Amino acid sequence: MNLLRSVVFAVLQTVLTLFFSVVAFLSFPCRAHTRYRLITGYNRAILWLARHVLGIRYVIEGREHLPARPAVILAKHQSAWETIAFLCVFPPVSPVIKQELLKIPFFGWAFRLLNPIAIDRGAGREALKQIVSQGREKLAQGFWVLVFPEGTRVAPGEKGRYGIGGAWLAAETGAPIVPVAHNAGEVWPKNAFIKRPGTITVRIGPAIDSAGKSAAELTRMVEAWIETEMTRLPPARARQ
Repeated sequence: MNLLRSVVFAVLQTVLTLFFSVVAFLSFPCRAHTRYRLITGYNRAILWLARHVLGIRYVIEGREHLPARPAVILAKHQSAWETIAFLCVFPPVSPVIKQELLKIPFFGWAFRLLNPIAIDRGAGREALKQIVSQGREKLAQGFWVLVFPEGTRVAPGEKGRYGIGGAWLAAETGAPIVPVAHNAGEVWPKNAFIKRPGTITVRIGPAIDSAGKSAAELTRMVEAWIETEMTRLPPARARQ
């Protein structure tokens, strides 16, 4: 049954990707926030399909912790689900992504019009400078900045090395940091075609004031909170 659901989902996702690529192209003359609302119709449609075709639901905990001004979101990275869902769950965000994603036919072309912060992950310190310079601009425009500090997706129960890029941006701009833990990888595994039904928990932590703190200190605080909360999340497949 999960295989059949996943096949149907993949077909419909492909159709939506093609359709919203056209929507993205037509939205080019629009203002950034208007373009964002139009293009992320794709994200909302995918979440609807995930619920009604795959049986994947989600709950959000801690919305009350979101600050009133644009912040830097530092989140766990387990699957493709959060790269789709977080553009709907949070206020308009500019995600930090690897440049290669923009080269994917249709998907990458549409993603480019969302004005993400695309970096060369192999550029070292130059990539960090890109995050700060472009991130400062996005925050000033009213966009939040979404960073996955582990850099790549990690399997449930595992932990990657936390980079300082997002924390450095917060330290340089004074923007608060919002840490986020979730268990999407339990139902939408990395690089897996077959998804499983269940309920994903997204837990938003109290905003961390970046004033007077170094990027290294902020990174340690974020890592400690996220990894502690990961051990406290309920199993995603326990609530169907």
